[in-house]
Amino acid sequence: MSPIFRRTKRNPQERSVTLIGKPGCHLCDDAQSVIEKVCGELGTPWEKKDITRDEELHRAYWEQIPVVLVDGEQHTFWRVDEARLRRELEG
Repeated sequence: MSPIFRRTKRNPQERSVTLIGKPGCHLCDDAQSVIEKVCGELGTPWEKKDITRDEELHRAYWEQIPVVLVDGEQHTFWRVDEARLRRELEG
């Protein structure tokens, strides 16, 4: 594999996770539980953003919430797979 395309392994503490959701969303609550567990175990910082308070996020993600971003890039939406998130953050 060319060195240009090789991914550099990053420390999970250097990564960031963003949960985009809204109050009263049971899928968002489920996603938050997974994120809290994985990020807590790996020491990865994470934040939660409320789609009802941000028009840009609302336009971009309304039909997909909850949405999970890793380092600002969309990782998943609707359901968060614990093993997949862990692999992404450790990889």
